[in-house]
Amino acid sequence: MYSIKDIIKKSFLEGFSQTGMDPKTAIVVMLITLCIGIYIFMLYRVICRKGFYNSSFNLSLVGVALITAAIILTIQSSVIVSLGMVGALSIVRFRTAVKDPMDLMFMFWSISTGIICGAGFAEYALILAVTLTVAVLVLNAFPVTRAPFLLVVNMEDNEKEQALLDVVREKSTYFKVKGRVFSQKKAELTIEVRTKDGGELVNAVNKLSGITSAALICNEGESTF
Repeated sequence: MYSIKDIIKKSFLEGFSQTGMDPKTAIVVMLITLCIGIYIFMLYRVICRKGFYNSSFNLSLVGVALITAAIILTIQSSVIVSLGMVGALSIVRFRTAVKDPMDLMFMFWSISTGIICGAGFAEYALILAVTLTVAVLVLNAFPVTRAPFLLVVNMEDNEKEQALLDVVREKSTYFKVKGRVFSQKKAELTIEVRTKDGGELVNAVNKLSGITSAALICNEGESTF
């Protein structure tokens, strides 16, 4: 005679074990996942900022999608395998720094694609790909206010500051001195500016007497002059 514990255990294991995963189905799922992964790879390469593009990360997006799909396919065959997989993956630590928030989105997209395809809902993965592509391209092209630049100028002495500020006022639509560093014979100014032509501003500053160097840095970290 079985106890309630034995009945629940037997029913649980029989309900989830050996679902008879077809190898042909698994191959089709992996091929679909690969196609969507390649699409993610190409889209990331197109819209990614050149300064932040990492070819290794982009290749890993395809690999992550395939690995995730394979894991989902495997854990469907047995509850014992699924519990073991959860235990094995729980000890993994990922400490790679994400340089761009867009990278995080693509990584989640790749993982989600593997999960959705592995679960047998490839059509939803395709809908996700189309919807997310439209959203990213439209929002990426949406005009927004351009972030200000930081103009870092090294001078021979602080007496050149007024002449510098006159040039900055002429070549920019907005400016604000953010910092001053003075030494015995040299000075450094950090100025926040908004300008339509950064190259022209830097060239005008460099033509002033007493200026040793000038650099224009974007606050978003995407480009420098």
